[in-house]
Amino acid sequence: MKHHLNTLFVFTQGTYLAKDGGTVAVRVERQVKLRLPLHNLGGILCFGRVGVSPALMGACGENGVSISFCTEHGRFLARVTGFTPGNVLLRRQQYRAADEPAASAAVARSVILGKLANSRTVLLRGVRERPGTPASARLAAAADGLARDIAAAHRETDLDRLRGVEGDAGNAYFGVFSDLMSGGDPAFIFTTRSRRPPLDATNALLSFLYAMLAHDARSACEAVGLDSAVGFLHRDRPGRPGLALDLMEEFRPFLADRLALSLINRGQVRPGGFTRTESGAVQMDEPTRRAVVSAYQHRKQESLTHPYLGETTTIGLLVHLQARLLARHLRGDLDAYPPFIWK
Repeated sequence: MKHHLNTLFVFTQGTYLAKDGGTVAVRVERQVKLRLPLHNLGGILCFGRVGVSPALMGACGENGVSISFCTEHGRFLARVTGFTPGNVLLRRQQYRAADEPAASAAVARSVILGKLANSRTVLLRGVRERPGTPASARLAAAADGLARDIAAAHRETDLDRLRGVEGDAGNAYFGVFSDLMSGGDPAFIFTTRSRRPPLDATNALLSFLYAMLAHDARSACEAVGLDSAVGFLHRDRPGRPGLALDLMEEFRPFLADRLALSLINRGQVRPGGFTRTESGAVQMDEPTRRAVVSAYQHRKQESLTHPYLGETTTIGLLVHLQARLLARHLRGDLDAYPPFIWK
C-alpha cells in the first residue's frame, strides 16, 4: 500500500510526460529532466499545460496509475484510468445503499460526525494555544456550538436536515478561522469561505489543498473497487466525484485546514506568492504551489495510530484505510461506517 503515497505532481508549464521503457520521462523543452520508475507511482497529477503521451496513458492504465488533470490553479478537469472492474457486487451494494434514504443518511451522518468532531478538535487546539485572549474565547464559544451540532447530528436521520446541521457548523467554524492564525498578517485575513473563484489568499490556499485531497480520495475509492461518482452526502451530479467528496470531508480540518494554518503561521507562504486577477480571483504563483505540495507530501508521511483499527499508519494512507472500512460496511461486515476522528 505504501506506493499510494507516491504521487507525481507536475507544475512546470509546457512539460511533456512520456513512456521510456518502464519509466516516466519528464521532458521540459525537449530535455529529459527526470525519470521515475512507473511501478513506484500511485498517481500523476498535472496542473495546467502539461502533456502526456498516449503510450504513457496506456501503461499507466495497465499498471493502475491514475492521471489527473487540473487547471494551473488546482481546479479538477479530468482523470484518466485504465479498466477498473473492482468488485461488481460491492458496487451494486453501493448503488443500492445510495438509493435507500435510510442507508444513505446513515453513511452521511458518520461522515458529518467525523468532520464536525475533527473541526472541533482544531478549534480546541487553538484555544489551548491562545489562553486568556479574546481569540481564545471566540474559539471556545465556536467549539461549544460545534458540540451542540454534533449532538444534533447524532439524533438526526433525515439527510436534508443533516446537511443543514453541517452547514450551520461550517459557518461557525469558518467564522472564527482567522482566530487560528497567529501572525496577524492582513494579507491572510479570512472572513468567509469562497470557492469559485477564491477571493483571498487563504481561500486560494485551502482550495488548492482540497484539490489534492480530492485526488487522493478519488484514487482511494477506485483502488478499493468503489464508484467514486456515487456518494451519500454528496448526491449524483455529472462530473462530480460524490463519494470522493464524502470521503475527504473528515480529512478537511485534520489534514488540509491544519496544514494551511501551519503554512501561514510559520511564514512558509508569503503574501507575495499570491496575485489577484482582473476578475477578482486570487491565485498562487508556481514557487508557492511547489512549497505547498512539498509540505502536503511531508505531512502525509507522518505516522499516527488509527483510532479505530489501533494500528500505526501514515497519514497518507488514512484515506485508503477509510475507503476500505466503508467497503466493509457496505458489504455488511460492519454495522456502521466508522469515520476517522482525530484525537
